[in-house]
Amino acid sequence: MLAVGFEEAAVSARSFTLPVVDPQTRAGWADHVDPVDRTTVLASLDFGSRVGVYDYTDNQVRNPVRGNRMIVRGTHGELADDHLVRLPAPRTPLESDLRRWQTGQYLNFEVPDLYQIGDGERVLYTNPYFGHTLPDEDIAVATLLERTGHWVRDNTEAPYPLAQAAQDQLLALAIRESLDSGDVVRTGQEPWHG
Repeated sequence: MLAVGFEEAAVSARSFTLPVVDPQTRAGWADHVDPVDRTTVLASLDFGSRVGVYDYTDNQVRNPVRGNRMIVRGTHGELADDHLVRLPAPRTPLESDLRRWQTGQYLNFEVPDLYQIGDGERVLYTNPYFGHTLPDEDIAVATLLERTGHWVRDNTEAPYPLAQAAQDQLLALAIRESLDSGDVVRTGQEPWHG
């Protein structure tokens, strides 16, 4: 989202632990709603011209009482979850929502499946596996596997190059180091930067 590539970063992270209900885990639904302690990590990743904020609570992806949030702020607008606000010209703020065209909902009797995502003016994403009734995560995995196959067979661009994976891990380790030390951790130029 930030298109920072291999830029150096100043990483500052803190954590706190608070009780929260945790009704579902990898093992399935819990038979109680007693709060359990879960740790939240907040980190800022300052790349100079861009800043990312990481906010994650243990078991967040499986907890139905914890919402998914994403905010991307740019110079002329922001995307907050599925809501887009932008200023394309002076005195012209525009708003739109990203909408999923999903079959199998309300009075649509087809099998549930994602067809496309658009912003009211244009289609931003079309599910290449429509008709296979895949959840979003499986669509992402299938896309990665298909691109990997093209990379191996057709010598196309790698879908997730090793250098990028190493950089992502470097940032994750910097967050952990900042948590452990309480200091700002600075990443530098690494051999994989090329």
